[in-house]
Amino acid sequence: MLTNVSLQVIPSVPESQIYPVVDAVIEYIQSTGIVHTVGPMETTMEGDLDELLKIVKRAQEICVERGAERVCSVVKIDYKPGGVTIDEKVGKYR
Repeated sequence: MLTNVSLQVIPSVPESQIYPVVDAVIEYIQSTGIVHTVGPMETTMEGDLDELLKIVKRAQEICVERGAERVCSVVKIDYKPGGVTIDEKVGKYR
């Protein structure tokens, strides 16, 4: 069943390091092969909820590995029994 999870990571690093840390998280998400859309404020992923939550956890670890003393994240989950896709939400705008 497909679920959407949006993730915004806010690493506690010097301002000059924010983009490199966020880029490392996005590169990791891309490496997983899951369907995703990168936006200016968050990345939305599509897949199995358990798999997506593992990705969210790993994203926190990546931030710390890249020097963040703390990571605040905003996670949004859209879950319904029949599944939900990114395309059904925004496909008409593409």
